[in-house]
Amino acid sequence: MLAKRLPEAEAKPETLLESLKTGPSCSPLACRAGAQIGPNSLTQIAAALEAFVGAEETARIFAETDLTHRLVAPPESLVPEREAIRLHGHLRHALDARGARVVARDAGQRTADYLLAHRIPKSAQLLLRLLPARLASHLLVDAIARNAWTFAGGGRFSGRGGRPTLLSLVDGPLARNVEADHAVCDYYAATFERLFRKLVSPDAYCIETTCQACGADVCRFEIRF
Repeated sequence: MLAKRLPEAEAKPETLLESLKTGPSCSPLACRAGAQIGPNSLTQIAAALEAFVGAEETARIFAETDLTHRLVAPPESLVPEREAIRLHGHLRHALDARGARVVARDAGQRTADYLLAHRIPKSAQLLLRLLPARLASHLLVDAIARNAWTFAGGGRFSGRGGRPTLLSLVDGPLARNVEADHAVCDYYAATFERLFRKLVSPDAYCIETTCQACGADVCRFEIRF
């Protein structure tokens, strides 16, 4: 979701701020060709599923979505968006509504933890924590927006930092062409919430206020801290 790790030697504050603004290694249009999405959308669902229902049931769910090969050999690069759509959508059929939400939120938190461990420089993380929360929120939203191609697939992301922070996703993979009586983007909400709690404010929380699956024009997320 965020920029790749930069050398820790780049420790000047102005350099660290720029590291949060670093864009993708290829142009957004090129990266979105064929509507691709980051592998965490699959691998972290697998980890969360195994923790919730066990390895055997996880294998069955992946088999039902023709994704056994992704379970056997977890992807390390972008995957077709349709695979994430298929897997996340099937969760709502394979599990009850509560179970699907628990798995999606756990996977979102795991995704954020992965980004913190492998994608965001530790020195930049420290700087964000030292900044006033409002300023840190603007920088974090900017970083997310610049790297939205890794999680939005064929959708369009926008955001505005501040209190509250407002994020929007139009035609995102999880809600596109879905009909539901409740918001279905728990994976995204949990990822955003975890990042803000770790980097902006420990009491940050995120709710999805509107969802395209419920008939809205856009999926909106509100983060308060």
